[in-house]
Amino acid sequence: MTHKPGTLFIVATPIGNLADISERALAILKQVDHIAVEDTRHSAPLLKQFGIHKPLKAIHDHNERLSLGWFSKELTAGHSIALISDAGTPLIADPGYHLVSGLRALNFTIVPIPGPCALITALSASGLATDHFCFEGFLSAKTAARLAQLEALCFEQRTMVFYEAPHRILETLHAMHSVFGETRLICVARELTKTFETIKTAPLAEIIPWIEADTNQQRGEFVVMVAGAPAPDKQELSADEQRLLTLLRRHMPLKAASHLAAEYTGKSKNAFYDFFKIYTHFIITIFCFYFRDFITRKHQ
Repeated sequence: MTHKPGTLFIVATPIGNLADISERALAILKQVDHIAVEDTRHSAPLLKQFGIHKPLKAIHDHNERLSLGWFSKELTAGHSIALISDAGTPLIADPGYHLVSGLRALNFTIVPIPGPCALITALSASGLATDHFCFEGFLSAKTAARLAQLEALCFEQRTMVFYEAPHRILETLHAMHSVFGETRLICVARELTKTFETIKTAPLAEIIPWIEADTNQQRGEFVVMVAGAPAPDKQELSADEQRLLTLLRRHMPLKAASHLAAEYTGKSKNAFYDFFKIYTHFIITIFCFYFRDFITRKHQ
């Protein structure tokens, strides 16, 4: 398949096993004029392994906006460029979004060359639900922010997929334990496609001591997948229960208020949580209606 000059190719590269690179990816990397890489020190040996010697352009979080002019100039001149990341599919928890978005806005041709992706690779072998899932990338390195991110996902019913670094894996798992509970099913995948690939699915209460007991399981890059929350119970709240939640919500976060109201009444915490979401949506809708009506009458 031939492509017109001045094309940007988004090329997926192996996440570990070099045999996973596609013939099409190799052909594109050999034919382009430049290769944009996340880290030249990382990508140079990979390209050398396949006998590819092209001018390299570093593109990372700190310079991708500033690099738009260079890419635009090269593509306008008819030069083709391949964009690769350190491993896997570019832009997935990696730099490139601002660059690709900017070039799209300028109507340049952008062609994806599919291949390995850590999140899809891990999810396919996890044993967790794959019909609906959400990718959350890397959690915050700060403890409070990490907990806040997880708490916002407490009632998420889709399988949740995260990336994590080895030096934070235990902190992240303990944070998940405190938010999701010890019985929530989780899959930890590390060193995918490499010699020491490990994929283990079990409740959080079992996963954490298993990793703590073996320092080898704390090494490498991680994909962490958490089973979604069960569907909320369809329980109606009485007027007194609604008032209880409203009063509690004035003094504490929604999660804490829902837990406390559920403990007091014996009803599901999800019933309180869902009521508050519906109630908030109703109030916003009414406000928007009256505000729009007010603006309309004001301009008549």
